[in-house]
Amino acid sequence: MKFVSTRGHAPAVGIDDALVAGLAPDGGLYVPESIPAVDLATPRATLADTALVTLAPWFEGSRIESQLHALCGHAFAFDAPLRPLAGPGDYLLELFHGPTAAFKDYAARFLAGALGALRDPAAQATTILVATSGDTGAAVAAAFHRRPGFSVVILYPDGRVSPRQAHGLECWGDNVHAYRVDGSFDDCQRLAKQALSDPTLRARIALGTANSISLGRLLPQAAYYAHAAAHHHTASGHALNLIIPTGNLGNACAAYLARAMGAPVGEIRLACNANDTLPQFFDGVDYAAQPTRATLANAMDVGAPSNFERLRHWHVDDAALRAAFVARSVDDATIRATIRAAPARHDIVPCPHTATALHLLETLRTQGDGRDWAVVATAHPAKFDSIVEPLVGAGVELPSALAACLARPAHGAHLDDSDDALARVLLKTGASA
Repeated sequence: MKFVSTRGHAPAVGIDDALVAGLAPDGGLYVPESIPAVDLATPRATLADTALVTLAPWFEGSRIESQLHALCGHAFAFDAPLRPLAGPGDYLLELFHGPTAAFKDYAARFLAGALGALRDPAAQATTILVATSGDTGAAVAAAFHRRPGFSVVILYPDGRVSPRQAHGLECWGDNVHAYRVDGSFDDCQRLAKQALSDPTLRARIALGTANSISLGRLLPQAAYYAHAAAHHHTASGHALNLIIPTGNLGNACAAYLARAMGAPVGEIRLACNANDTLPQFFDGVDYAAQPTRATLANAMDVGAPSNFERLRHWHVDDAALRAAFVARSVDDATIRATIRAAPARHDIVPCPHTATALHLLETLRTQGDGRDWAVVATAHPAKFDSIVEPLVGAGVELPSALAACLARPAHGAHLDDSDDALARVLLKTGASA
């Protein structure tokens, strides 16, 4: 299978080259020339088994095709349970049971394993550059920590992540380097994309990425949607509709891919915070990136979602794209109210991001929608203790892996919001890797 750029000005490449490059040379995102049909309606015994079936067609002819079973076994070693909520037809898809308590652990571990398997041991070490709005960086750090042949450079917006998220970004050391940037996530993302598309810089160091712009992040995420939908459909006879908290749109694109490949996924709705670039577009306004606003659901503080290019590529025009999704914005006051009411109403304590999706579910029920809906829980509420605990009036127990992260010392540094400053960091890191 070949992969092409969303911008149409780069040659088609195989999966191995697309994974290593991260971003296409014309600055676009890699997408498959076609989406394969796969039996994703048959439930498999484990999430790793479903991941293998989901990923196999993408890796036909890859140098690591024979290692795919082991890669999936490692990346999907922890479950993604679909938990019934208090209301009929209400479910929670829990994606926070990995080492950094966020959904990004699955794909980050897969990508790290795949890039490790593809790497020539005699080649120059690779620097993985990642911009994060809170959770991506920690997942990537955990996945690549002390992995031979790789270093990691994390860019995150100073003061715009929770204290526990910040500690989770800076607590690794060794081959992981975290930098606080004056600005928003969009500023961090712009810096990363500029570096990745700079041919002069890439001629001097081996550079890759682990953001959701990478196929190695996008494709594995389809597995947990396929797994949950198959088991739900077999048990109930109903398609599983999804409400996905979204910022950069990678997780939503993965759900779209799972459905396009054959998973019994129904409607996909996008829950956004006050950063309403997507809700405005889906309500009929011409697409335009917006300045980022800081919110309680900080991992979704994105005004220029990169994966929008992929959604546009997969639809014939904007009218078709608008017909395929619904996006709604949820403000901070509503996030607070939803968290406060969730223990009694749903028997859970949600993180702020999950709360945006819970609010959309509550609105659907008020409107009389009786279909089966799964709210996608993208992070553990303990990562946002300073927000959640005062609202619910109780402490939130720390997962053991997150507690271990918080017990380690932090090692971060400041970075100016400039291409030159980042280039100097990357050249230094690449030379010492």
